[in-house]
Amino acid sequence: MGIEGPFWRAIAVFRVASLAYAAALMVQHDGYAEPALGWTVIGLMALWTAASIYAYSVETLRRWPLLAIDMLVTLACLLATPDVQGDLQAGPGTMPVPATWVAGPVLAWAVYGGRRLGAVAAAIVGAVDIWLRWQVPGVPILLNGTVLLFLSGVVVGHVARLAKQAEERMQRAAEMEAAQRERDRLARGIHDSVLQVLALVQRRGQELGGEAAELGRLAGEQEIALRQLIATRPQSLEEGSTDLRTLLLPYATARVTVSTPATPLDLPARVATETAAAVGAALDNVREHCGADARAWVLAESGEGTVIVSIRDEGPGIPDGRLAEAAAQGRLGVAQSILGRVADLGGSVEVVSRAGEGTEIEITVPT
Repeated sequence: MGIEGPFWRAIAVFRVASLAYAAALMVQHDGYAEPALGWTVIGLMALWTAASIYAYSVETLRRWPLLAIDMLVTLACLLATPDVQGDLQAGPGTMPVPATWVAGPVLAWAVYGGRRLGAVAAAIVGAVDIWLRWQVPGVPILLNGTVLLFLSGVVVGHVARLAKQAEERMQRAAEMEAAQRERDRLARGIHDSVLQVLALVQRRGQELGGEAAELGRLAGEQEIALRQLIATRPQSLEEGSTDLRTLLLPYATARVTVSTPATPLDLPARVATETAAAVGAALDNVREHCGADARAWVLAESGEGTVIVSIRDEGPGIPDGRLAEAAAQGRLGVAQSILGRVADLGGSVEVVSRAGEGTEIEITVPT
């Protein structure tokens, strides 16, 4: 039953204890005005207590039909209070026939759906209890029980939801740990075989020259890509987030150096994807305007509430006014692929370029 199991067992214990308390009140008041009807209600409560304990122990049955039936049975027992107690209902401090047993569905709804459903269930039960007291002249309208029900539903629901989230995170952490162990095992095998061969091919290709040099260069790029792949850690545990490093490292080649911190650069999935795409567009510009052999460096780091990615090349630089001129001519590579994309994320781009000194593009996006 996972982390929910203790919650459902605790509710089962609560139902049994509350049933015993309701029966004790029945005995104390000599069955109220209508003992036969009162003990019939207690019998119904006992039957439903046994049935609900079993039903909630089966995961496939813990659905809305069961929750609705639980609420209806509880309200039916609560609504029988005026008939059972008669004039005794007007006594000071008199509890309804089910007594604290009415909190059972409130706790069940809270564990199933969190604090909001717990609050809704408490409001339903509390409203019926207040309405019953309203019907009897001279009975004070006390909100103590309703307030306690509401607080119980909210607190139990909140704790149950936190427990479920903790269980999910622990499971994901265990899966990530297992995946990382397998990755480390494969990395050792690749390092002892494939990477050694690729390094040898690169070195021999450079020595031989000609077409062999080109093959050596390709082998070197694949060696870098493989090293980055086996060094990449699994995704962050944060729901809906992506580690930007995993999207930037594949850009590394023999001509492109990618440097990232040792800790994750967690961003919302869309922000991480768009940021990586902007970096890719910047590297495309390097290859187009600086040549296929141009060197480029990508540096990613975390700031205060931001992630900063810098792309620097050793090309001829961008003349003053060239970006505005290109945008006016309809060439929107930088304007849309980089500036526009980052602006849509709420970030900023700074382009620093001097003739003959290369270009540096700094992308800043909020975390």
